[in-house]
Amino acid sequence: MQAPDIGEVVLHHTADAYSIGIEPYLMFEWQRWHDVHIGPLTLNLTPTRHVIFMVIAAFLVFLTMRVAGTKLQSQRASENAPKGFANAIEAMVLFVRNDIAIANIGEGGAKFAPFIMTLFFFILYMNLLGLLPHGATATGNLAITGGLAILSFLVIELSGVVKLGPAGYMRTIFPSIPGITGVAGVAMSLFMAPIEILGKLVKPFALAVRLFGNMTAGHFVILSMFGIIFLFGELAVWNWAIGLTAAGLVLGIMMLELFIGLLQAYVFALLTSVFIGLIQHEH
Repeated sequence: MQAPDIGEVVLHHTADAYSIGIEPYLMFEWQRWHDVHIGPLTLNLTPTRHVIFMVIAAFLVFLTMRVAGTKLQSQRASENAPKGFANAIEAMVLFVRNDIAIANIGEGGAKFAPFIMTLFFFILYMNLLGLLPHGATATGNLAITGGLAILSFLVIELSGVVKLGPAGYMRTIFPSIPGITGVAGVAMSLFMAPIEILGKLVKPFALAVRLFGNMTAGHFVILSMFGIIFLFGELAVWNWAIGLTAAGLVLGIMMLELFIGLLQAYVFALLTSVFIGLIQHEH
C-alpha cells in the first residue's frame, strides 16, 4: 500500500474549497456559480467553505449576545445575581470593554468598546469552529484576516481624523520634529512622511499575517502528526505505539489550540485598541 502524500493532504484540508467534510466521509460539495461581469471586472460570488463558517461565526456572536442579554434582563428583573451562561458572557464582555478597549484607548474608549467586543468574539468563534469535526478555520484564510485588518485600519485612521481634525491628522503623516525649525524642519517633516505612511500600513499587515499564521500553523502541526501514523504504517510491530503516541500528541496540541484561539482573538482586539489609542492621543 502506497503511503499518502502528507503534504497534499495537509494543504487540501487547510485550504479554502467549495466543499465541507472529509472525502469520502460526510462530504458535501457544491458547484461554482456563474461569473458576474461588471465592466472589465469578473467576479464569482460562490460562497466557499471559509465564507460559510465565517457566516456561522457571525450568527453565533449574535446568538450569544442575544441569549446572554435576555437571561441577564430576566435575572435582574427578579433581583437575582447573574449566574451561569449569562454571568460568563457578562464577565467576558466587561473584561474586553474595561481591560482592553477603555484601558488602551483612554478617554472616549467606551464608544469603541462595541467594535472591539465584536472583533474579539467574532475572531474567537472563527478560531474555535475550525477545531470541530469537519469544521474550517476561517481565520486561516489570509483574505478574511486581511479584511478584518483593513476594517481595523479604517476605524483607526478615521477615528484619528475625527479626534484630531484634518490638520491634526496630517501631522501624524508630516510630524513636527522638536528642536528643528525653518527649512530644516520642513525638510525633515517631508523626509519622515514616507516612514510614517509605511508605519500606518504595517499595522494592518501585522494584524492580518499574525492571525493567519498562528491559526494555520496549528492545523499544519495537527495534520502532520496524524500523517506520521500513515508514514510508519508498514511497521506493523509498532503500529499501536506510533498510533497512541501520535494521538496523545495531537490531543495535547488540540488543547493548546483552544488556548491559542482565545489568545489570538485577545491579541487582535488588544492591538486594535492600542493603535486607536495611539492615534487618538497623537501629539
